[in-house]
Amino acid sequence: MSESEGLLGLLSYEVDPLRYDYPRLEPGEVTGMVGDRIPRGCRVLELGCGTGSFLDLLRTHRGADVVGVEPNAERAQAARSRGHSVITGYYDETSAAELGLFDVILFADVLEHMPHPGPVLRLASQWLAPGGCVVASIPNVAHWTIRLSLLRGEFTYAPFGLMDATHLRWFTAQSTRQLFTAAGFKSIALDWSSGAGLGCYQNFPLGVMRTYGLRQRTVRRLVRRWPSVFGFQHIVTASVAPD
Repeated sequence: MSESEGLLGLLSYEVDPLRYDYPRLEPGEVTGMVGDRIPRGCRVLELGCGTGSFLDLLRTHRGADVVGVEPNAERAQAARSRGHSVITGYYDETSAAELGLFDVILFADVLEHMPHPGPVLRLASQWLAPGGCVVASIPNVAHWTIRLSLLRGEFTYAPFGLMDATHLRWFTAQSTRQLFTAAGFKSIALDWSSGAGLGCYQNFPLGVMRTYGLRQRTVRRLVRRWPSVFGFQHIVTASVAPD
């Protein structure tokens, strides 16, 4: 079954399997915030690496030794065409043993697509090098735009973003912490991206601001004040060793 066939009744049009691409490490947004959590020159495994665009950024800007795992054959081939070492398939006991230890295991907008994210996180925790960590970005289902839609009685799926129709799990800050704690992580740090480029901020009142930078700084202030409401994505850094 193709991805679009699996979305029958959720979307009225086909989705591009290569739709997710990350052009740069943008400060205050998921790419920049995740990139800041990757130590220079470390060994990184990205699970659900897609077309390899994030691997490109980490290799170029962080000097990382990168490896990917991607279940979709078309996306995996796209990543390999960029010169990355990518396994087509899933991260399980066999592939984990084959790949070995990593300084960082990255889940960039991946856990929400998994029917059972907990066991995969637990497995990843067992293959971290000493001092290593898991870094993850996870959409915030408690974002104000979703709250407002629910008040209107709406829950409309989209081809990407917070309401991506391929999401199988939905996370608040509390349930994110619960997920990582249950998977055996002892140190769990959360931050939130702003999502200042969202369409909802192109309208009044923030839409009247002249520059994107000013709009982003304003949204970041709102995120710091009310993270569970204005945070676009949970940015998680977790390790099995306590602080």
